[in-house]
Parts: sequence; structure tokens; C-alpha cells
Amino acid sequence: MDELTLTQRIVVWILPVIFAITVHEVAHGWVAKKRGDTTASMLGRLTLNPIKHIDWIGTILVPVVLVLSSTGFIFGWAKPVPVNDNNLRHPRVDMALVAIAGPIANLLMALIWAGIARIGVSVELETISLPLIYMGIAGISINLVLALINLIPIPPLDGSRVLACLLPPKWAWHFNRIGSLGLIVLLVLLMTDTLSMVLGYPLYYLQQFFFSVAGM
Repeated sequence: MDELTLTQRIVVWILPVIFAITVHEVAHGWVAKKRGDTTASMLGRLTLNPIKHIDWIGTILVPVVLVLSSTGFIFGWAKPVPVNDNNLRHPRVDMALVAIAGPIANLLMALIWAGIARIGVSVELETISLPLIYMGIAGISINLVLALINLIPIPPLDGSRVLACLLPPKWAWHFNRIGSLGLIVLLVLLMTDTLSMVLGYPLYYLQQFFFSVAGM
């Protein structure tokens, strides 16, 4: 996307980023409701209306800065959907299911964007095909990044909740108590470029698969 102007890059990325983050959070709330907790539903968070989920820093500022800096590594976050584990039928297992729902939703979104890009590839008129292709590439990329980052077992990421389910209850309790430290670790990984190195290979191969689905 190097040939795009600054304005074009923002236009191309804005919808994929907002929908990737929004659908991720809605997936958490939807699975929580299925498992017995209606907190998110009662608070009106089971909606694809991005205004209900926007965190002005994580949903807008951080992605825009990353797009402007042309790092090639775009991510963000929304306001977390509230989940009360006391309402879940099987709290430990159900919290793991609620957590993994976010990354799975992102993988499904990546598949949808691959389909949109494939439509763009098949259209001969450039004014229609190029926006679809570029947005498809952006949608694939942001959703794969969000899925992979959230699978890392560091609190407060989704992967930590899955790991907590697999640990013995006492270990899981201690593990969950390091939430604030986990955020510091995550920030250090981001700032030192370690995270991009760790995710580089899986991200590359997943992108190649979805790009092939898109016919690119």
C-alpha cells in the first residue's frame, strides 16, 4: 500500500480496524450470554454499532498513529465488554470460551475480508476493484494481528484466560493476580519490537493463506 496517499491509507484502514475491534468485543459478549451471563446484553454492548465500543485511544488514536507511521503492524482495542463470571454456568471453562471467541471472530472476519478482496480481484473496473482489494488486504492484516496478539497468554489478553482455565485453580488465582504486570510486559514487548518478531512468522504464513483465498 506504499503507493497510497496518507488520506487514502486512513480511508482504507478505518473500516477494517473499527469492525475488527468491534466484532471482537461483541463475540465475547455473545458467547458470555450463551453461557449464562447477560451483563453485556443488558448494557447494550451486543451491537455492531462501533460508538458503543469505541475507546478513543485504542480504537482511534493508536491505529491512526500506526497507519501514519507506516510500521506495517496495525492493532488497537475497544472498551472491554463486561462479563460477570458469577453468572456463568461453569465459570472457569466458560471464561475460556468467552475469551477465545474474540480471536476466532477475528479469523472469521479475515475470511470475510478475503472474500471482499477476491471480489475486487475479479472486477475489471479499477475504481471499484482497487478499493475492495486494498480494504480486503487491510481487513485481513488487522484481524490476523488482533487474533495472534490476543492468543498470547499474558494478562489481560484473551490467551491468559484460556491458560488460567488449564491451570490448577490455585495456580490460576495467582496467575490472574499479575494482570497489571502483564500489561507492562506487553508494552515492553511492543516498544522493543519483540512482539513483531515473535508474531512475524505466524503472521506471514497466515497472511499468505488468506491472500491465496483472496486470489492474490
